[in-house]
Amino acid sequence: MKAESVGRTKKNENLNLAQSFGTYVRENLVKILSFIVTFIAVVLLSFVRIASTNTISSYNIADYEVGQISDITVVANKSLPADSMNPVAVEKGEKVIKKGFAITEEGYAKLKRMSESRAYIDYRAFANSILFLMLLSTLYFFLFSRVVLQKKCEGKELITEHVFFILNYAMAVIAMKTSLFSSPYTIVVVLPGIFCSFLMAILFGQIDAICFSVLVSLGILHVSGYQMVPFVFMLSVTLAASRIVRRIERRIDLVFASMLQGMLSLVFLVVLKIVFNDSMKDSIFAFVGVVFNGFISGILCLGFLTPLEYILNTASVFRLMDLSDLNNPTMKKMLVTAGGTYNHSMMVASLSESACREIGANSLIARVGGYYHDIGKMENPEYFTENQTDGENIHKQINPSLSVSVIRSHVKRGEEKGRELRLPPQIIKIISEHHGNQVIKYFYSEAKKLDPDVKPEDYSYTGVPPTTKESGVVALADTVEAACRSLDNPSVSRLEKFIHTLFQDKIENHQLDNCGLTFKDIDIIENTFVQMLASYYHSRVKYPDQKDPDTGKTVEDTEVKKTEETPAQTIEEKKDDK
Repeated sequence: MKAESVGRTKKNENLNLAQSFGTYVRENLVKILSFIVTFIAVVLLSFVRIASTNTISSYNIADYEVGQISDITVVANKSLPADSMNPVAVEKGEKVIKKGFAITEEGYAKLKRMSESRAYIDYRAFANSILFLMLLSTLYFFLFSRVVLQKKCEGKELITEHVFFILNYAMAVIAMKTSLFSSPYTIVVVLPGIFCSFLMAILFGQIDAICFSVLVSLGILHVSGYQMVPFVFMLSVTLAASRIVRRIERRIDLVFASMLQGMLSLVFLVVLKIVFNDSMKDSIFAFVGVVFNGFISGILCLGFLTPLEYILNTASVFRLMDLSDLNNPTMKKMLVTAGGTYNHSMMVASLSESACREIGANSLIARVGGYYHDIGKMENPEYFTENQTDGENIHKQINPSLSVSVIRSHVKRGEEKGRELRLPPQIIKIISEHHGNQVIKYFYSEAKKLDPDVKPEDYSYTGVPPTTKESGVVALADTVEAACRSLDNPSVSRLEKFIHTLFQDKIENHQLDNCGLTFKDIDIIENTFVQMLASYYHSRVKYPDQKDPDTGKTVEDTEVKKTEETPAQTIEEKKDDK
């Protein structure tokens, strides 16, 4: 019985392992397939490089000379007949040179015959190349994991990174076969690493660009025969490129970034010349080439950026700036059809942007998310309080269950509208998550009056709680802005207490569990909201002769009358403010 129990346990473990593996493959199918295609392409390029390079047992023929004591034994793996260029024959299995013995003229001639023969391929060098690429693949899976990027890497992002890597690797292989660019100081002139880093940083963010810089620099190290100059130069310029474009907000800024990048490339190359004690003579071509490379990379980036933004549908800084233009048709329609929602969205965007800037999140994504988070309300604007200008609440005439279905449908419609507008996934995520799965308390309370056994799930939003910091901040701003509109006498002390209560309610209902916001972040967000709303609701000077439009009386008369009618209430409000 015990043996049978152990057998069943092992069988269940194997079954669970197989299911976990299957789940991982399904969830990362695009990542796995794109990696396999990229790995095969790079291996083929590496094979071409090895097959067309004069190497023997991973050593270049230039490393040998007549009379030199050999540090390896080279055995011919195939027979090669003599030809006009090399009048020596090589027999299969022959020891061409022996470890510890001097290289003879005949031995050197046979080495030269083997290295220059297209029929001879240095499979040892090819095997070493594959081993290096396998190590690089391991690093790739680590760098582009959720642990490092702090997000799930999308398929389009990985495919773009793979294409850029192959482009740089192929250009390096081709350059090494030419006499003009085979030098470690000139090969960097033709490598498009800066161009690719610019695009990676703008389209996907700085962390992605940094990870790409590490990988592509190691790839260049491999192609160049493990020479340090191309590796260090490529790593320096690509990291600098990812940093330079980190905070640009206008397309014209990319031109200035290109000029700065060109100057930095020149500085890096001069420093490397000095460090490796290389002569400055005949370096004009390399110096001019790296400056031109840095400058033209930014100009080309401007040309490629717009089509790539459209194809990949990314939340790049330029795309977000275009979406934040309030003169676009969507925002104009919202202003006309749902004016209250428009004003609410403007305030949510301002609150979210300021809070995200304080906690180090992406303030531009939060601002655009605030603008578009309620676009689903444009279908039935009259069902939402902020758009009911005549004071008539339509929900008083219908059943609470119907009201809830209309209210929560604006999230679904907002998602659909966002996809129609081809909004970036980050913005659609904010639209779908800004209410999470919390209960719609007003209608739930009304429904309980009719049926005490009603379930909270039937009166809750059907989305998921926020999963990013920006989405969490917009959700908080949405709740706070809407609730504070109903607050009487919104003094600083009242705002602090009220906003803190709203935040605690979000926390207790587990709406902020998955968005990455810490308690420190929440305190900062709370203080930011209080300061901004206090400024927004600040008291204004009342003019002495100003008359109330309803009563026709002056402000002083109205205030005296209110004091006489409700003295106790006024005293309590003053105590509360203190």
